[in-house]
Amino acid sequence: MSKLARLEREEIMECQVMWEPDSKKDTQMDRFRAAVGTACGLALGSYNDLYHWSVRSYSDFWAEFWKFSGIVYSRMYDEVVDTSKGIADVPEWFRGSRLNYAENLLRHKDNDRVALYVAREGREEIVKVTFEELRQQVALFAAAMRKMGVKKGDRVVGYLPNSAHAVEAMLAAASIGAIWSSTSPDFGVNGVLDRFSQIQPKLIFSVEAVIYNGKEHGHLEKLQRVVKGLPDLQRVVLIPYVLPREKIDISKIPNSVFLDDFLASGTGAQAPQLEFEQLPFSHPLFIMFSSGTTGAPKCMVHSAGGTLIQHLKEHAPQQYKTRRHFFLYHPAWQVGWMMWNWMVSALATGASLVLYDGSPLVPTPNVLWDLVDRIGITILGTGAKWLSVLEEKDMKPVETHNLHTLHTILSTGSPLKAQSYEYVYRCVKSTVLLGSISGGTDIISCFMGQNSSIPVYKGEIQARNLGMAVEAWDEEGKAVWGASGELVCTKPMPCQPTHFWNDENGSKYRKAYFSKFPGVWAHGDYCKINPKTGGIIMLGRSDGTLNPNGVRFGSSEIYNIVEAFDEVEDSLCVPQYNRDGEERVVLFLKMASGHTFQPDLVKRIRDAIRLGLSARHVPSLILETQGIPYTLNGKKVEVAVKQVLAGRTVEHRGAFSNPETLDLYRDIPELQDF
Repeated sequence: MSKLARLEREEIMECQVMWEPDSKKDTQMDRFRAAVGTACGLALGSYNDLYHWSVRSYSDFWAEFWKFSGIVYSRMYDEVVDTSKGIADVPEWFRGSRLNYAENLLRHKDNDRVALYVAREGREEIVKVTFEELRQQVALFAAAMRKMGVKKGDRVVGYLPNSAHAVEAMLAAASIGAIWSSTSPDFGVNGVLDRFSQIQPKLIFSVEAVIYNGKEHGHLEKLQRVVKGLPDLQRVVLIPYVLPREKIDISKIPNSVFLDDFLASGTGAQAPQLEFEQLPFSHPLFIMFSSGTTGAPKCMVHSAGGTLIQHLKEHAPQQYKTRRHFFLYHPAWQVGWMMWNWMVSALATGASLVLYDGSPLVPTPNVLWDLVDRIGITILGTGAKWLSVLEEKDMKPVETHNLHTLHTILSTGSPLKAQSYEYVYRCVKSTVLLGSISGGTDIISCFMGQNSSIPVYKGEIQARNLGMAVEAWDEEGKAVWGASGELVCTKPMPCQPTHFWNDENGSKYRKAYFSKFPGVWAHGDYCKINPKTGGIIMLGRSDGTLNPNGVRFGSSEIYNIVEAFDEVEDSLCVPQYNRDGEERVVLFLKMASGHTFQPDLVKRIRDAIRLGLSARHVPSLILETQGIPYTLNGKKVEVAVKQVLAGRTVEHRGAFSNPETLDLYRDIPELQDF
């Protein structure tokens, strides 16, 4: 029996309907399906028909969606894509076209419409920013960037919370053609430098402090150390966020300036005009970072056009023609996570974004539901873990809140348990579309997700997304249905990275996605596709990436900190999954000679990881081990231990220099109750 077969869940797919679409079929998805049918002379009676056509005739599909989306461009494309090239060839999309990502997000002429609602933990006030005000602020940011010499291709980074300033700085960089990258303030110095030092930014935006979970967390000391490790920085822009400017000392940070002074440097006698550089579809927009499983995080370069059209495809068709949309995606408060970029792109549809910075449980677990009622939010995004926490706390928003505007709840980060579907429809709102979505930083978007035109089945992601040729493959590279398989994508997609930064010959890129199945994208997830419904169940990571509660990171980030302790000779960091697909991280320590495993050491290691990386990087369990397995060529073997913890047999033990150590990880009492 293959390891995929052994991974397969025992439960039977229930195919229990939890929600059904309105019979009026007034969604943009229905409108798009009808438009394609008319334009291409096709009989597309269902979403399933549309989906299969979109992957079979993907060049025609993307051409039709370009028209439907209303993308703003200055030059039309000459060719959608060269279909003779496969996904591993990374073909060029919409060759010859010229456009600007920021222009597409700021194109709306209804100047008084609110673009951003900005809310923060501990503050009653909700700040409103109209589209006109947003354009004016972006113009100020862009003018100041140009004044200091930022140009096309330069890297601009944010070390910022989920705020209007983060949106404004990103859009300003995009308007110029600079490349934006970001991380949130809870990231420690090591985590930031592992990423930003590779891309040599010219400009960084940061804050002096943040408030989370009722506590103020100072940021200046970390920022000072980050700046010291980025020698190519020309300017550090400090945004007063918690304290007033007069109480913030930035004298120890080289080349630093307060935001007001920075913006004033770009203005003359008249307010600056917003200019949008017209750029190729494939021009770099974002640099996202992999988790750093085997070394420094890989720098994934995402194109402006690919990101834009993919995000439009995931936002626009799910909306209703007659409604304005107010969109809050709370996990996006972590500005370094791709969900923040994904959320911001919803501005291109005319949606209003609700930016919330803070804990979703403070001052009460109802804080997000309060925002839904107060603002009239229509789409609420969250993490699967948050819904589980609410259920554990016996929260029943259906009894305490109106929620009349809310029509969609989205969940990502980790698999959404079948139990959580029952909880939402019983205790939150019985008529809401509960959409679990899944994709990743690698494609800065979703392979599969919510769909307003088909039913929701308990425990399943509704469908594979249009244009995404997703299948589940067994070890032999054959598609399997109703059984566990490796999530693969067989055809090109505009959202795949154009390249990795500092990967001139493309070897890292090819190894990352195409080493398992040559010519086919292997994403590193196990999944199961229900042949009856077309729904998908995610079954956890198939590679060494750690992903507890939706926070992706690599073991090497942990090792860099833990193995600096004199007491620790070696360490091993691995994920453990329970039957619901939830993941927790377990750290094993092999003690150095003369030292013993003590609670005080565990506490100091937890504190060091929290300081150096973030609180979400801290392992759930830290245990002692007497040995750690290595390959014959000296590589630490995490995947094998993960298999042992899951009760599976490790084959090819001859590849290990010390195979006997694998047996140390069987039947560990502390791991049995998960």
